[in-house]
Amino acid sequence: MVIETGRPVAEVARDLGIHDGTLGNWFNAYRRAHPEPDEASGPVERARMKEIEDEIRGLRMENES
Repeated sequence: MVIETGRPVAEVARDLGIHDGTLGNWFNAYRRAHPEPDEASGPVERARMKEIEDEIRGLRMENES
């Protein structure tokens, strides 16, 4: 659920009724066994990713206001 929805480990753990540390350990073990490829390897990709992250950060701040 954490991987598929992008929701925080603590939130998913609370919904499932398990300790967030337990789910966090499972999540970290899964990530170690299934590493994501580094898609943003070139300078253009890294710059675009930073731009997207900045935009998301700004939108979240607007949404919280």
